[in-house]
Amino acid sequence: QVQLVESGGGLVQPGGSLRLSCAVSGTFFSLYAMAWYRQAPGKQRELVASISPGGTPNYVEGVKSRFTISKDDDKEVLYLEMNRLQPADAAVYYCNARFGVADHWGQGTQVTISS
Repeated sequence: QVQLVESGGGLVQPGGSLRLSCAVSGTFFSLYAMAWYRQAPGKQRELVASISPGGTPNYVEGVKSRFTISKDDDKEVLYLEMNRLQPADAAVYYCNARFGVADHWGQGTQVTISS
């Protein structure tokens, strides 16, 4: 059974930083395209960043210079380093793993930004 478990969310002040982690088990992690999504209250879930099995990252325009997605294939963990956080970044962040028709999600981790 594939499991994705996010961690690292929390409360941070505007301009602060957080590092999210997603531990994956039950599958061949290195074969999967991985991504981080987020969903703010009243809004649709949106893609934040993705990384290919080979390690090529992609970002949505609003986070490109502030967020860094990375992964450790040996540890089977996906990361999202978030810097210079803004109130608009507040959301539940979800880890996603895709391979062919397989599409797996974590339970999410809350990121709250407040002074």
